[in-house]
Amino acid sequence: MEKKIITSANAPTPIGPYSHSVLAGNTLYISGQVAKDAATGEMIQTDIKAETAKVMQNLKAILLAAKMDFSNVVKATIYCTNLGDFADINEVYGTFFTTDFPARETVQVVKLPLNANVEISVVAVK
Repeated sequence: MEKKIITSANAPTPIGPYSHSVLAGNTLYISGQVAKDAATGEMIQTDIKAETAKVMQNLKAILLAAKMDFSNVVKATIYCTNLGDFADINEVYGTFFTTDFPARETVQVVKLPLNANVEISVVAVK
C-alpha cells in the first residue's frame, strides 16, 4: 500500500517528528491539531470556543490540502484538559459538520502540547 504525506501551509508546522497527515489508500489520518495559528505561531487561547474553532480550522486546512472536507471525516478524537468545557467544545465542533456526524470519543487528559486546552485528530475517507 502506498502512503503519501499531506501537508498544508495553512496549518501550523508540526512541533515534533510527525506529519500533518498521512494518506494511506483512500484513508487520511490527520495528526492531532491544537489552536496554533499557522501565520503567527501564536496559540489562540482567548476562550475555549475560539480555541476549538482554530483547531477545527487547522483540521479543515489539512483536509482541503488532501482534496477533502468535513463530509469525508469518519472518526474524530477530542482530547481536552477539562470536561467541564465539553458543551462549548461540542457546540463549536458541531458547526463544522452538516450531516452524518463521524464516530467520536472525547477524553479528558492532564496536559496537552503547548498547554492547549483542546486537541482534535480525525480520520477521513475519500
